[in-house]
Amino acid sequence: MNEIHSTKQHSPPHQPQRRVVLAGLLGAYAASLIPWALSQPVADAGQGAFLGVSALLAGRQTLDGVQAKRLYDALVADDAGFPAAAQALLKLINERKIDPLELQQVLDTEKSPLAPIPRKVVSAWFMGIVGSGETARALAYETALNAQIVQDVLKPPTYAYGAYGSWAKKPS
Repeated sequence: MNEIHSTKQHSPPHQPQRRVVLAGLLGAYAASLIPWALSQPVADAGQGAFLGVSALLAGRQTLDGVQAKRLYDALVADDAGFPAAAQALLKLINERKIDPLELQQVLDTEKSPLAPIPRKVVSAWFMGIVGSGETARALAYETALNAQIVQDVLKPPTYAYGAYGSWAKKPS
């Protein structure tokens, strides 16, 4: 009789494989919110959200996967909270159906803690730069979207206009 009425519940043991599967499913779900982002492979939900937000803000149906990984890794290195913020931003955009052209104004007006995220994402994709000031790193140049948009007319130089090493010195 005691065995029947026993309601003691046992918590399942820690299962890291389960977390990997859940992260993959969350990433796929986040990518599915933007139907044309599905073709991009994602390692986790944060990267899936980054690709979704990137596609929306860049107005592109496809983005370079290698560059996306490099930019995402740099953004995470700068801010460990970036993946969660990207997920929250994508969720906000989808829940409120915010037009990407009005997104920054909405976030700034509401003084949202997510306001810096679109600027970081756009700077990374269009300028190829992650970080600011002393911590800024150039991760793309001719493959940055600002160069890709005008590539049919303009070709950014792939070399420095000066003596060897002049580009390495800070301007005075």
